[in-house]
Amino acid sequence: MLQFIIFLFIIKLGDIMYTKRKLNYKLIFTIIVIIIAIAAGTIGIKKYIDYRNSNEFKLKQIGYNETEIKDITKLKDDQIKAILKKKYNRLNIKFIRQKYFITNNLDKYIKYYNNHKDDKISHIVSIVNVCADEDYYDKDTVKKTDISKKELMLVNKFNYLDENYAPDDIVKVSMQFAYGDNEIKKEVYEKFRSMYNDAKKEGLYLIITSSYRDYNFQKELWDSYANQKGDEWADSVSARAGYSEHQTGYTLDIVTYNANMSSFEKTDEFKWLQDNAYKYGFILRYPKDKEDITGYSYESWHYRYVGKDVATKIKKLGITFDEYYAYFIEGK
Repeated sequence: MLQFIIFLFIIKLGDIMYTKRKLNYKLIFTIIVIIIAIAAGTIGIKKYIDYRNSNEFKLKQIGYNETEIKDITKLKDDQIKAILKKKYNRLNIKFIRQKYFITNNLDKYIKYYNNHKDDKISHIVSIVNVCADEDYYDKDTVKKTDISKKELMLVNKFNYLDENYAPDDIVKVSMQFAYGDNEIKKEVYEKFRSMYNDAKKEGLYLIITSSYRDYNFQKELWDSYANQKGDEWADSVSARAGYSEHQTGYTLDIVTYNANMSSFEKTDEFKWLQDNAYKYGFILRYPKDKEDITGYSYESWHYRYVGKDVATKIKKLGITFDEYYAYFIEGK
């Protein structure tokens, strides 16, 4: 706007110079130069003020270099504001550059790193994001599960369901698809039957061995494991009452004929599920080499329904549901 006004003023002066020859041309030229100098100075001052108020300048004042600033300014405004409130730490940028970086966890990343300096930065981010840096079942840190998330509700060693929680629209599973008496949410049952039928076309058979369990059933199960080998072992293979995904009604234990849980991994049915389960909205909930993230030993038979879109994304990214929930649901 200022440049436009100056341009009009110069045009007007030129018109005056042309129509009124008596004017002092040197004076007019001097005035023009002064006006241009004032305008340039005004623009320069504005740019300087804008720069002083910019995130780039503030980050530089804290101690970040140009390369680090370039990476930080790719973040959302609220993330940058949060980083500006923290003192410079040479470790900050290592975490900020991580794919699943959550701003509010920055201090926790650094705290965990200081005690696990040999661990990979990406792994530290995952550990902290899913709260695995905290003690399991700690009454001061556990949270009540947000059941409004439905098929995306998170139930693990840090998120629990009430003793009286029971899913709605539970239906009985036909003996054609299961061993023994089983119940599951209607939507999950429909998706499983579709998956079962498609697998059957290839000569493969998927059998449900366990599905919905209420609070009391889970308590009896965990107690039996604890009585066998102690609490620590029981926690590695089973959830405590209120902390089991089976209570949600979205979880199935799947095997096949002539194979139990321990041998299921070696079957063609398992291989088929690895390639196809996501198409029906199911994920392998406790994958191999993710025990420190999920809190459970690898279970080739344990499948959780999360819907096709989320299951597809989890498979594509190669992450657990815990990691997905922490970053894409809670962290956003």
